Amino acid sequence: QVQLVESGGGLVQPGGSLKLSCAASGSIFSTMGWYRQAPGKQRELVADITRYGGANYADSVKGRFTISRVNAKKTVVLQMNSLKPEDTAVYYCNARTIYDTMNFWGKGTLVTVSS
Repeated sequence: QVQLVESGGGLVQPGGSLKLSCAASGSIFSTMGWYRQAPGKQRELVADITRYGGANYADSVKGRFTISRVNAKKTVVLQMNSLKPEDTAVYYCNARTIYDTMNFWGKGTLVTVSS
């Protein structure tokens, strides 16, 4: 029943910007965020945010990416600025219930940063 619908991926030049959005069906989740995975690398946390607004960022994206929740906290938005080639990956939306009892994942959206 739970669905996470992602949008906003694409191809951009280094230094450019993209905005990713993820809309959740059903309940408001305690934490929503974005992970990414590149070929040959483990999936890693990019940023997440609680229903009350507390946010965490990977060190590699601090100062460049901003995460927020809109639409009555059922949508999570990741604004990505000053993109670098090393940001290239499939980005996955994630939603978690209180105490991390359940995890839900989007299907993934590809972000390619290349000149």
